[in-house]
Amino acid sequence: MSQGLSMLLMIVVLFAFMYFGMMRPQKKQQQKRQEMLSAMKKGDKIVTIGGLHAVIDSIDEAKQTVDLDCDGVYLTFNLSAIRAVNEPSQAAAPATKVVAKPKAEAQADTKTEDQAAEPEAADSDAKADTDSDTDAK
Repeated sequence: MSQGLSMLLMIVVLFAFMYFGMMRPQKKQQQKRQEMLSAMKKGDKIVTIGGLHAVIDSIDEAKQTVDLDCDGVYLTFNLSAIRAVNEPSQAAAPATKVVAKPKAEAQADTKTEDQAAEPEAADSDAKADTDSDTDAK
């Protein structure tokens, strides 16, 4: 009897593993895709599953189609053919990246500024020596 119970427990554990390992992530991915498709609007830049980059001209929810403007050529695709949506504000704005200097470079810059100040101090000391020599004569 205990062997039958352990076999049943193994089957339940296997199904739980399959659900959490395979089915649940797929449902999350489908939900994310559905949200992306429902958020599409006229003027969004998209990429189709075939790699075509275009701008949405109109969306027909009843027929599940979308009309795309590809440099003046209007094409009709199924909504399922849309791979990615990029809003025009993201594509039009230039990407600016702030790069932080590593600590070693920041310290090197500080040393360089200190070293740059030292020659000026050395020049003023040399000038003072020259002035004192002139006074002595």
